[in-house]
Amino acid sequence: MNLESTLEALLFLSSEPLGAEALADATGAELHEVVSSLERLREHYEFERRGLVLRELAGGWVLSTHPDAEPAARRLLARPRTPALTPAQAETLAIVAYLQPVSRPEIARIRGVNAESAAATLLERGLIEEAGRSQFGAVLYRTTELFLKLFGLNSLEELPEPSEFDPAPELEAELRERLLQAGEARAGA
Repeated sequence: MNLESTLEALLFLSSEPLGAEALADATGAELHEVVSSLERLREHYEFERRGLVLRELAGGWVLSTHPDAEPAARRLLARPRTPALTPAQAETLAIVAYLQPVSRPEIARIRGVNAESAAATLLERGLIEEAGRSQFGAVLYRTTELFLKLFGLNSLEELPEPSEFDPAPELEAELRERLLQAGEARAGA
């Protein structure tokens, strides 16, 4: 990848202006090469009349939208955003993702608290869906295509390995106990 492409990628990743020195350090290029490449990149965006512009701002460089796109951007960003998941919703979603199909009573046993509200919100947002019924008649849940899309996964096989999770010792003990209890309850069912 050439220097201009690398700089463009770094600027795309950063929400803050990046100084030429920081970009030189990151790329391993000479400062004068970085400055020249940034100027060429800025000229390229201007010549091509792209939707992005490269600007010097607050002592650094930043990619931003072209001023002509402002009205459309305001309309897009004025739409209500989906609120972030609460800890209870995130925990419930993780349980469904890793143990699916799983029932709400199983989720409640694992979490140690009622999962009705969290599951209802996840259903409403389209992150989980019904996947049949357990032998006891409880609704089973699984994740949806929207879940995969929002978390950047092609399939459930791409979920991180639970063994890679490195919690604090106190949290690990609590989680281990809750999972053992859920496993015993599932085995006895």
